[in-house]
Amino acid sequence: MCRRRRLLPVGRVKLLCSLYCSLWFLLLLGAGSLLILLHLPDIAIMVQQQTPGTNSVVAPSWPVEKDFDTGHPAEGDVDRSYDPPQRLENRASYPTLRPPLPLTQEPSNASTASHEDQASRPRLRLLEDLSDAGGGAGGPHQKLALAQAIRRHQLRKTCAKYQPSVANRLLSRRQVSRVYVEERSRLLYCEVPKAGCSNWKRVLMVLGGSAVSPGDIPHEAAHNANSLRRLDGYDRAAIAKRLHDYTKFLFVREPFERLVSAFRDKFESPNSYYHPVFGRPIISKYRANASRSALRTGAGVTFREFVQYLLDVHRPVGMDIHWEPVSQLCNPCLLRYNFIGKFENMEEEANFLLRSMGAPGNLSFPHFKDRNPLAERTSSRITQSYFAKLNSIERQKIYDFYYMDYLMFNYPKPFKDLH
Repeated sequence: MCRRRRLLPVGRVKLLCSLYCSLWFLLLLGAGSLLILLHLPDIAIMVQQQTPGTNSVVAPSWPVEKDFDTGHPAEGDVDRSYDPPQRLENRASYPTLRPPLPLTQEPSNASTASHEDQASRPRLRLLEDLSDAGGGAGGPHQKLALAQAIRRHQLRKTCAKYQPSVANRLLSRRQVSRVYVEERSRLLYCEVPKAGCSNWKRVLMVLGGSAVSPGDIPHEAAHNANSLRRLDGYDRAAIAKRLHDYTKFLFVREPFERLVSAFRDKFESPNSYYHPVFGRPIISKYRANASRSALRTGAGVTFREFVQYLLDVHRPVGMDIHWEPVSQLCNPCLLRYNFIGKFENMEEEANFLLRSMGAPGNLSFPHFKDRNPLAERTSSRITQSYFAKLNSIERQKIYDFYYMDYLMFNYPKPFKDLH
């Protein structure tokens, strides 16, 4: 009896020790698992960099990741996943952008490149010798080159302020899906609809040798049979190389004016695509007591109905490239554009770009209007008349929708009551 009383406490001690050790083991196991989870992204990146045949690549400046949706929508390029951006101060999760961008792009092997290689790679060197550009101080070329420096500075300042944390961000194929490649001149052009993109495609076709003159290319051929390749059609290494080596450019337009131009073109003129695909659902959702004819054809969408669709988070049909913000369409903070042209001074700036990159002397930018040629071009006056039909709240919401475009490209507020 005495022996049993002495052994009982010892058994309890052993049991407590066993439980204590088991608890410590579980704690250590949990801590180790947590560390593995924390470092899992870094391990995944290392594996992608070291394993051939993976779906992403880390390039020197523009890594490219696998595009999980490589298909392109039909004629209108409808994107149902697009979410209209809110004002940045009210949107905590706005997409991040690249940190400050350099004013000029230098050749990747500047110290060892031969003269022949330099000549075969036309580049914009708009800031290297402004004193010689345009034949002296105040020359037209010097002013245009200075304007480019100011625009790039404004863009990188906006990117650094609002979206600064993208040091090694991977770039998806979808983010370069609107970029066209012209191999002979080593150009990358991001098309911005309603900002001269039809004529720019004509110029690229001439530069590529598939046409003699821009005037010989019909509108449909420029868009549907242009033989131009999009950047997302290349493999990962080729995308990264072209983003690094080629001259990248885009032309932008005052956002309200671009929106009105798109509305007039797609909804006020006969259109076998936009009326049924966009017009029908817009009229069905936003027009009370719509007629059977309007519901059947989709014709006759009003500007206010179009604006209601644009601002609706639950819009009945997806976003379209003709009114998608340039900040989303061309990703100007992720791609280091060498040249930022403006539609408002299209002819002069386009020809300046062509001369700067060594285009043939007989090639100039066309200024003809081949769609609805009898209709007056959308101007600031016409834009004001359309927006006058809206109230101040609607105008403010549209301004918020294009807020990043106004900031990036330094366009003034089109109405005094906007904030």
